[in-house]
Amino acid sequence: MKLEFETIQPSAGSSFRLLHYTEAEEGGILWHYHPEYELLYIPQGSGRRHIGQHVSHYEGGELLFMGPNLPHLSFSHEQHGPFEQVVVQLRADFLGDTFLQRPELAAVQQLFVRSGQGLSFGPQTRAAVGDALRQMTNQPAPLRLLTLLQVLYQLADATDVTELHADMGSSGGVQVKEQKRLGRIYQYIQEHFAEPITVQDLADVANLSVPAFCRYFKKMTSQTLTNFLQEYRISHARLLLLQDLPITEVSYASGFNNLSHFNRTFRRLTGLTPSAYREQKGATAVLVS
Repeated sequence: MKLEFETIQPSAGSSFRLLHYTEAEEGGILWHYHPEYELLYIPQGSGRRHIGQHVSHYEGGELLFMGPNLPHLSFSHEQHGPFEQVVVQLRADFLGDTFLQRPELAAVQQLFVRSGQGLSFGPQTRAAVGDALRQMTNQPAPLRLLTLLQVLYQLADATDVTELHADMGSSGGVQVKEQKRLGRIYQYIQEHFAEPITVQDLADVANLSVPAFCRYFKKMTSQTLTNFLQEYRISHARLLLLQDLPITEVSYASGFNNLSHFNRTFRRLTGLTPSAYREQKGATAVLVS
């Protein structure tokens, strides 16, 4: 199974991304990784837990906290019938470079360190934290942030937690020495995706020649830079289309300077025109904003 890089953007007006699935997602990325930490809650049911080199079975629901660049299989894979999950994805610096270094958050900082092995929490913490995560999907942004901080503290203080020892080390994960370089590239794209970005720009960020960068980027993301940027920009456009913005404005704000090109690219990657996407009802995943 091919390891794929997943592009993630925070919810509109938020420093992290919150997703609420009410049925199993079809056709999504299966075996994947991303630079963000991921907190995942499944209220009930059973399934396969495949994170890094760890493979096991869970029953009665699941609550996981996974570190950055830790490959994992989509939890909706092979799910049939009723299925629900709440997903929070965030970067270590989602509240600033030094936020987790504050003495009051020492336990939370250690939680982030431990998550590199993958953490699975027991029924007691799952029940307490699960209710809070569900509530977040209906909260305004400021209260949602406070709830997330409370959830992270509860996880840091939990005793019913199992380390999954999922770190792949040199057997196929993303090496620590490459995480910083990949992070710099990803951050540059996050900050400049609405502007023209050249291969030379990112080669300079990565301190590589253009040919070396192209090989490196393809190896790390399984995509060319052109394809990656198109997917990233369309991902941002999908967020903006959930707001009451003209499609032309969505196009330019997402880094496309030609509306026809935007429409063609959007349809190729999503199977829908931008207007049809906006009108579509009954989506399986709700991006909370």
